[in-house]
Amino acid sequence: MTALNKFNYKPYDSELERASNSYLMSLVAVLGGLPLPIMNLLASIFFYLGNRKSTAFVKWHCTQALLAQLGMFFFNTVGFWWTISIIFKEGEFTNTYIAYILTIIGFNLVEFVFTLYLASQTRKGNHIEIYFFADITNLICKTNENNI
Repeated sequence: MTALNKFNYKPYDSELERASNSYLMSLVAVLGGLPLPIMNLLASIFFYLGNRKSTAFVKWHCTQALLAQLGMFFFNTVGFWWTISIIFKEGEFTNTYIAYILTIIGFNLVEFVFTLYLASQTRKGNHIEIYFFADITNLICKTNENNI
């Protein structure tokens, strides 16, 4: 994550809550469909679609949350289907598989902690940008051009 940045205007309290919820949406989806990686991504997509015509602050954070979920989706999908192939297609349980699963478990734990942190900081009105995803978000949204 990058340092705290200022958004180009002071968001209202309702905006802070909706922007914060954009990060929490993926955590709520985990409770409903833990082993299915698509659940987190779908929750973020639906929340993004519901808020894409919202204020700049909410739209920016919804987009960043969606892009972060999209990044994790690819890693989780590979692990999911690799596990399915081992269970149902007599695939091999190798050291490579174990290393990959442990790696994505680590990534998911880090993402879980960062999601909680981002949600709490966004709710407080702090504009936190995630490395790599913030740059793409700035290109997509063009809503915070004074900070770019």
